[in-house]
Amino acid sequence: MSNDALNVLNWTEDNVSQYLKREQITDTKFLQCIHDECIDGKSLLALSERDVRDLKLKYSHLRLGDLKHFWIAVRQLQKENHTNLVNLGLVETTFAGYVSHQQQQTHNHGHHHHHHHFSCCSDISGFHDMERISPPLSVDGRATSIKPEIFKTMISLGYAFLVTWITAFVMVVVHERVPDMKRYPPLPDIFLDNVPHIPWAFHMCEITGTLLFLIWTCVLIVHKHRFVLLRRFFALSGTVFLLRCVTMLITSLSVPGTHLQCRPDDYIVDDSNLPIGESVLLRVSRAYTIWSGLGMSIQGVRTCGDYMFSGHTVALTILNFFITEYTPRHLYFLHTMTWLLNMFGIFFILAAHEHYSIDVFVAFYITSRLFLYYHTLANNQALTSHDSTRTRIWFPMFSYFENSVDGIIPNEYSSLEDICSDLYGCITSTRDSCMLTARRFWLANQQLVPQEISKKIFTFSFSRDGLTEPMIAKSGATTKTTTSTPAQNQDNGGHLLNDIKSNDSTSYNFNNSQSTKKQI
Repeated sequence: MSNDALNVLNWTEDNVSQYLKREQITDTKFLQCIHDECIDGKSLLALSERDVRDLKLKYSHLRLGDLKHFWIAVRQLQKENHTNLVNLGLVETTFAGYVSHQQQQTHNHGHHHHHHHFSCCSDISGFHDMERISPPLSVDGRATSIKPEIFKTMISLGYAFLVTWITAFVMVVVHERVPDMKRYPPLPDIFLDNVPHIPWAFHMCEITGTLLFLIWTCVLIVHKHRFVLLRRFFALSGTVFLLRCVTMLITSLSVPGTHLQCRPDDYIVDDSNLPIGESVLLRVSRAYTIWSGLGMSIQGVRTCGDYMFSGHTVALTILNFFITEYTPRHLYFLHTMTWLLNMFGIFFILAAHEHYSIDVFVAFYITSRLFLYYHTLANNQALTSHDSTRTRIWFPMFSYFENSVDGIIPNEYSSLEDICSDLYGCITSTRDSCMLTARRFWLANQQLVPQEISKKIFTFSFSRDGLTEPMIAKSGATTKTTTSTPAQNQDNGGHLLNDIKSNDSTSYNFNNSQSTKKQI
């Protein structure tokens, strides 16, 4: 790409003429036609096949060869300025689409010579159709515009928070439905039948999960696009655990190990002797115990019946995949360590005989496939933009969260100084927002004070002559009418005057001040 092409948006009509001369288009009449049409750099990039056809119809004396050379030069310039076309809102393109169409053009190159004189334009028009598939990417496929979109991140956080509560409540329900160990012994399992029970293995599994979570937290702190990462993490985690709620509720497997003390009588709720509200509240309180302990045995949480599929395997796998995806590829030691923690964590689950092998396998498969499918769609918008209606129907959350991401999220990291600056800016912004809100409330209350005082003055003016007049007394939003005697009016007037004098920030004007003083 030439230096002039880099600034093609700033080209004038003369620059366009110079460009065409460099492309061996030297016919004076043709150049004059282009100049008469006021075609500058932006107009040149926006030219289409229809425009060239109209040009031929308007200027019939133009030669076919000049038109062909002109259109080829324009198309070459448009290919070299994809970013400018996108900034102008003319096309949406992907690098993958460009490559695939180039291969198709190369394959069909031998058939192009048999078309009419505008067949070249028709083929290139097909290229325009490919360009409209999806938003732009850089040459290496990275996203060109990445916005934090904190509001979307908060929505995904709320979604994950809701799913964790649903999961905790479903775990309470399935514990009540766990099959009796005497009537339903453990199912045959190749791994569990050949590996002895290790009592401390499940605690080790949760320790490996904690280490992976700490690593993921460090990645989030230093990553520049942490809000996009959080949004995807909450969305994927919530979706997998919501699917887990369905699978462990519809079918109750028998307890996988005889060492487990799982009896439905431990947590059974007699709905026949309790009102519906109390039974639900009792289950919610037990769900809170599970939720607050994160469902971990090292936190004192013990549940049964939540076997298909393993929630611990889901947590280990999704943390491992997110760490390896959003850290540099050359950190082989880190990636090897996270994979070892993932695999050893799964082994510890099976060695503790807390889950069947099928529970762990299904959990790993579903989590890994969902992660890969989500990121494949997010990194290749051409797969979703071609049929956006179907994508919105089948993947509504994905369509909403990823509609502004046009490529692969680059692994860019902030320095310690940038992190401290961002943290300080966040704290300052929060403080300013709170102070602004408090000031607005204060001003609103200050505007209400003169109205209340004026009502009291109006009441006092009715009663100052010792007459029995209606007194308006307001209590909250209720208004009532009472009658008062002259002695009561005198006492009320004295108290009211003291209230008025005690307010230094407001001045009041009495028309009959002399009569008021005599009455007091």
